[in-house]
Amino acid sequence: MIWFWQHRNLLSCSLNRFYQAIGISRQGVHDMLNRMQRNQEIEASMIQLIRKIRDDHPTMSLRSMFYKIQPNDMGRDRFEAMCVSYGYQVQRPSNYKRTTDSSGVIRFPNRLEGLAVTHVNQIWVSDITYFEIAGKYYYITLVLDAYSRFIKGYHASRSMETADTTIPALQMALKEKSLPTGIIMHSDGGGQYYSKVFLSITADAQMENSMAKEAYENPQAERINGTIKNNYLRHWSIQTFNQLEKALDRAVMLYNFEKPHKSLKYLTPSRIEGRSYFYKANQSVRGSKAKLETTS
Repeated sequence: MIWFWQHRNLLSCSLNRFYQAIGISRQGVHDMLNRMQRNQEIEASMIQLIRKIRDDHPTMSLRSMFYKIQPNDMGRDRFEAMCVSYGYQVQRPSNYKRTTDSSGVIRFPNRLEGLAVTHVNQIWVSDITYFEIAGKYYYITLVLDAYSRFIKGYHASRSMETADTTIPALQMALKEKSLPTGIIMHSDGGGQYYSKVFLSITADAQMENSMAKEAYENPQAERINGTIKNNYLRHWSIQTFNQLEKALDRAVMLYNFEKPHKSLKYLTPSRIEGRSYFYKANQSVRGSKAKLETTS
């Protein structure tokens, strides 16, 4: 460290000569690195969505998948090449095991391995799923307490951007009063879960980030996605994104406060959390709808 401070001016001059030699400014290098990280996050996020779609549609072609998703940040050729590189073409090898680790993205260890779930606000799990309306995909992000099964935060969005998915869902969950430090935030390897903004929020909340390498390592998040979509949303006539937002509000309320769980000895998640609720008309939130208020 002493050597560094003694020679810092020399190092700075050397770096400046290096930048001049390659014909790019220091700011240009930083911008390039930020773009590379951004592209890695987009690719990792897209792969998680493609995996879910491939599970539901085993024979859908990559071309059809591209036009179904209509990604804003990726062209058709790059999308198809990425899918092939990850083994998501229709006739992919059965022993293909590549994960997003190989792309050089940030990955946190799976902190749930061997850990017993013993209390509320010990572990939160999260995932992003898609919901199709009139041939267009929208996205739902959920944050679930692993012990109480209470959905702490949720958000419906038109895009897969971090600002539209994990950020608002996590911010909703963190509005709860008197949260302890050290909550484990467990997720898959999607880029929305290791973006700079998301990690700054978990750091400020003194949470511990945890990631699954495979879908089976995040089973509760996968399960709650299916429950909200298949047990609630798909039974209602949802024709627009605004209707999806309102339906998601309703689905989460019913799940949290009215659905007994066998794994909870037929109590509701709200009973485990010690919450009660009531409705109050609120015209300022998404028009005329019932607003859920909770008390601990």
